[in-house]
Amino acid sequence: MPSTPSESSSRSYRAARNARAALSRASRRAMMAAAVALGATFLMNADAMAAPAVGQKAPDFVAVDTSGKQHRLSDFAGKFVVLEWTNPGCPFVRKHYESGNMPATQKSATSQGTVWLSVNSTERGSVDYLKPTALDGWMKDHSAAPTAVLMDEDGVIGQAYGARTTPHVFIIDPRGVLVYAGGIDSIASSRVSDIKTATNYVNQALAEVYAGKAISASATRAYGCSVKYKT
Repeated sequence: MPSTPSESSSRSYRAARNARAALSRASRRAMMAAAVALGATFLMNADAMAAPAVGQKAPDFVAVDTSGKQHRLSDFAGKFVVLEWTNPGCPFVRKHYESGNMPATQKSATSQGTVWLSVNSTERGSVDYLKPTALDGWMKDHSAAPTAVLMDEDGVIGQAYGARTTPHVFIIDPRGVLVYAGGIDSIASSRVSDIKTATNYVNQALAEVYAGKAISASATRAYGCSVKYKT
């Protein structure tokens, strides 16, 4: 039986709708591939542009590390994830790396199954900027032990999380919820001698969550150098 005008119109509408959906999916895939190819970062959730507060969903993203490998935050669902903002040109960062404090904190976390992602949001035009190979070498020279070091030269991840300083640390739980945001420890100084008397907030938070306890200090003051974002 020949189709009625209304049936033909309905099929045409469905075909057009399916074509638009396919084009939208292809466009998103192409944008992601281009971002990764350029060594850029890509925020996966357009609704998550405002920096999340503790207790809110952590924005998903995709980025490449210093070796060119792609990482997506959602790939680590089911695990605790630490995001640590870093910049080797910052004296506060050097304090924690040269003393061995940050590498030890990283090793303690990853030994428990936590994923540790160090993020460098320093723009390419900054005097502090290090190319991926140089940054990777600096990390190895200081016995750093993150799961990966992510390049965020365009500041996409940093702006999404509201990272203000280096270091600035965030902890995401297995459900993808932000459960800690703040400093690495309780004494805001660049003096190595202060490390032994400071409370390491990251060690404390992870110890509490792995013991099934609530985090006693879930939002603390981040201190350090300002993140050298692209202007």
